[in-house]
Amino acid sequence: MHRFYIAPEEWNPDALVLHGAEAHHARDVLRLRPGARAVVFNGRGHEVTAEIAKVAREEVQLRKLHEGRTPPLPCQIMLAQAIPKGKNMDLIVQKAVEIGAAEIAPLISERTIIHVDPGSAEEKQRKWQQVAIEAAKQSGQNWLPKVQAARKLNDVFSGTPWQQLRLIGSLQSDAIHLKQVLTEYAREHHSRPASVLMCIGPEGDFTPAELNFARSHGCRPITLGPIILRVETAAIYCLSVLSYELFAAAC
Repeated sequence: MHRFYIAPEEWNPDALVLHGAEAHHARDVLRLRPGARAVVFNGRGHEVTAEIAKVAREEVQLRKLHEGRTPPLPCQIMLAQAIPKGKNMDLIVQKAVEIGAAEIAPLISERTIIHVDPGSAEEKQRKWQQVAIEAAKQSGQNWLPKVQAARKLNDVFSGTPWQQLRLIGSLQSDAIHLKQVLTEYAREHHSRPASVLMCIGPEGDFTPAELNFARSHGCRPITLGPIILRVETAAIYCLSVLSYELFAAAC
């Protein structure tokens, strides 16, 4: 069945209504008619299997058939990603949703190639949030990550005090393997972290000043192995390893 997103502030399981782009997609693209079934979710774990009750010009009304809830993942992973060139950020957001990131923070680093001014930052945030919605719809993910507005590395640390473990990808010689960091954390705390910040740099890596700043705010520099990875590959690699180690450990 086709999946549709209804924002939490508009979510009412007893009166489900699609508006805007979601209504247009159901009505004009998929040409769904009364009696057809669909799944709607609110990005906060709630999902409803519903039947289309009425198709109107401005909205599509649905009737609830079955309601379920997906528990949150055992570890909340925040990806702080330096914005790469081209459309690679779209791919990173898409894959981050599919792998299970809880939050995505686009970074403006000293080596960020593209220019992001206040006006374009808001537009890009809306675009990337829509990419996240589409990825959640297609992958069956009922928890929708929030895509923050683009900001600098120091703003990420000042605005997110909650992570139990902070990591930053590094090409420096003293970076250690992610597996070792997780093993040391488990040994020290007798548990796996419930929240992780994963910082990934731009083409050319973070500058030494940025790495030192991250270290001063509790970030452990990690190596991604002997092969230098593309930005999008590095993000997918780190999220995949973290999800394997932290999600499976709680099962």
